[in-house]
Amino acid sequence: MTRPGMPSPGPVAIWLVVCCVLVLATVLLGGGVRLTGSGLSMVDWKPLMGVVPPMDARAWAEVFEQYKAFPEYRLVYPDMDLEGFKFIYYMEYSHRVLGRVIGIVFFVPFLVFLCTGKLVPGLPGHLWLLLLLGAVQGLIGWYMVQSGLVDNPRVSQYRLALHMLVAVLIYAYMVRIVCELVIRRGPRDPVSATMGKIALAAVLLMIVSGAFVAGTKAGFIFNTFPKMGADWVPDQMMALSPGWRNFLENPVAIQFLHRLLAVGVLIAILGYARQLGHSTDPARKTTAGCLVITVAVQLGLGIATLLSGVPPVLGVAHQAGAMLLLTVVVVGNSLDGGIFPKDGRQKDG
Repeated sequence: MTRPGMPSPGPVAIWLVVCCVLVLATVLLGGGVRLTGSGLSMVDWKPLMGVVPPMDARAWAEVFEQYKAFPEYRLVYPDMDLEGFKFIYYMEYSHRVLGRVIGIVFFVPFLVFLCTGKLVPGLPGHLWLLLLLGAVQGLIGWYMVQSGLVDNPRVSQYRLALHMLVAVLIYAYMVRIVCELVIRRGPRDPVSATMGKIALAAVLLMIVSGAFVAGTKAGFIFNTFPKMGADWVPDQMMALSPGWRNFLENPVAIQFLHRLLAVGVLIAILGYARQLGHSTDPARKTTAGCLVITVAVQLGLGIATLLSGVPPVLGVAHQAGAMLLLTVVVVGNSLDGGIFPKDGRQKDG
């Protein structure tokens, strides 16, 4: 319960859940954009006017000609016709417009809640930070696209990983705030809190690794499991010098690292779930069960995606599994610590 006289967190929590769903949708749509090779179809950035797509044949011809002037058309899609271009254009267009929708859905209610005193103490600062992160994310997105509008029409995996990481942090931050508003915690378990942080770090590292896999197309090689081709450790894994570059730029080493991190995530999640499962708190036990189920599904999706050659549907499903696992881990972490002043949130049980 909140303190008498404090604003109810209910409407704010519902609004933030809607924002979480929209951010999740744009992350998954971004995965679809990447897997369909649509990310470089829009060759300029118009934050205000960019919400209007081409409306007639002449406008479509103009944007298609603009696209043809860049290397991707000549080197990757030289046989593409206008209908094919419309598909990749609308994929990227939808991703950008959804980003703008998130900005409006977040900013307008935030101002209303702020001006009407509906926000509990401690919450406005977190929301201002989320707003800043959202604005920065838009800039990072264009910074990423620019890296592919050059002689080598391939988005930098470093910029892609940064874009993905910021989006995931925004999502996780929102989920954490929602948990703070609605979850009634039991007594804190220091061991569970530590293991929860380890599990969270492992999942975030795994997601960033996935961005490097996507950015270097590492998922399209060695579509075998558990070995990579005929070997556990391929000969080409350390082909670059200095050695550390391999895990950031060599697709073979990047896929190997992603597989290795999957094992680390499995160990971290199962250990965390075991610790939560020892509690008598129903919320912890439920979270433990969800962790085991989610990590099992995610590993299954990862293997299926690899063995099938990374079809877009399975690729996006695998990304959704990672986000779902992240959600459950964030919920688990919320059971052992608060981020608001104690009188501004639901009290511990």
